[in-house]
Amino acid sequence: CTVIFTRMVTKDLHKPISILFCNLAFSDLFTSISGFWISMLFITNPDITIFGSKDMLAPYALYTVSILSTIYNLVSIGIERYLAVAESMRTRFRVARHHSIAVVLINWVLAFFLGCLPLMGWNCLHRERKLSVLYSPFCIDYLIFIAVPNVVVAFIIPLFTYLRIIIILRKRKLRMKACGQATGTYKSAEIQVARTSIFIWLLALISYAPFFAGVVFDATNRRCRIDLYPGVYIFRNFTAMLITMNCLGNPMIYTLKVKTLGAKLKALKCLFTSRVQACTI
Repeated sequence: CTVIFTRMVTKDLHKPISILFCNLAFSDLFTSISGFWISMLFITNPDITIFGSKDMLAPYALYTVSILSTIYNLVSIGIERYLAVAESMRTRFRVARHHSIAVVLINWVLAFFLGCLPLMGWNCLHRERKLSVLYSPFCIDYLIFIAVPNVVVAFIIPLFTYLRIIIILRKRKLRMKACGQATGTYKSAEIQVARTSIFIWLLALISYAPFFAGVVFDATNRRCRIDLYPGVYIFRNFTAMLITMNCLGNPMIYTLKVKTLGAKLKALKCLFTSRVQACTI
């Protein structure tokens, strides 16, 4: 909420990448709210989260929408950073605000469409044979359809974009060094991008790999729920906790480390303090 508020009230942060950062914060907030809804259902009536019911369709669908939106936003940020670096020496194409707004709309439409498929009829409320054990009343084939391609997208595309950014910066550094120019700026930029990409990979791996492992286990499992209780459901709640913790890691990596945003936060705090003092006087 702090990131969203700061980026909305400061006009000079309304850049294409800032729009993507703000949308990522919205996705993380949406994930936290839907995860809190599922947690309250688990506390008040744990049986429906284990054996499944119609009441779990909407919370799980919204949770899926928020996770997909977060993944698509992370991929969009990586692509935007790559275009910003790769096209910085060219004037033929530049990422503008309307490009970022269009990407944001496409991400949400795609996330809502894929995430709400169970609400449109792709569920196993009346089909026990393909029912998911961990996320009933979702179907196993739906979970595989959602998990496999999006895990590939979440890991492969950011790997390609950030590796390409590091390669481009290194080539330009070597080119400038051959011309006898200073390369300190490119060296620091290369270190920063490499460090950020490592954090991104570790955070994505820690957050989403256990969930993907749970989906694979769910697809290959042949035992009933009673035999798996309670260990596998503790693991399911643990994967949900990791995904929710990802909502805290994204602002730290993508936004709170930005010096401009930190300065704006400090300026807003000073402005608020001065206004309170003026009102007191």
